[in-house]
Amino acid sequence: MSVVIAVIALAKARRATKRLERLTETYWELRYDHGQLRARVAKLDPEEAPAQPESARTSGSGSFVPLSSLKRG
Repeated sequence: MSVVIAVIALAKARRATKRLERLTETYWELRYDHGQLRARVAKLDPEEAPAQPESARTSGSGSFVPLSSLKRG
């Protein structure tokens, strides 16, 4: 009986892991798309673009980019 319960628990854990991976991938895709859309809006109408934090405005092309801000995939 305990073997059956262990197999069921293992199957549920694997499904949960796969679902977490899909959700994480979707999160990063949406975050990337949001940044792309924000850039397009800023290009179309710079006066009505949402305000960016000071750190985003002053960062240059050669500045440090944390890995957490990059799209994973």
